[in-house]
Amino acid sequence: MSTQAVEIQILGRSLKVNCPLGQEAALRAAAEDFDQRLQDLSERTNINNAEQLLMFTGLNICHELHSERQIQQSNDEDLSNRINQLTENLDKALQIQPKR
Repeated sequence: MSTQAVEIQILGRSLKVNCPLGQEAALRAAAEDFDQRLQDLSERTNINNAEQLLMFTGLNICHELHSERQIQQSNDEDLSNRINQLTENLDKALQIQPKR
């Protein structure tokens, strides 16, 4: 897979990051979101230490991801249960049909 270097800004610092071709806009959007989260946390907590900001922001993002995964897993289980119930209902309905 081909990559190219993309320049992003995090905490006022320029970084060059290798990125798969065609994913540059997604990388820039992710970097902007991450940088905004760092700035917001710094403003809310008055933490100015870059290492602490990075650590707490990373933990917050991991917590959000974990929560979303749990919600997705629950939704997947609900959907699977509904599909199974529909399959059972269809099987019962087909058994009731008179044979031709």
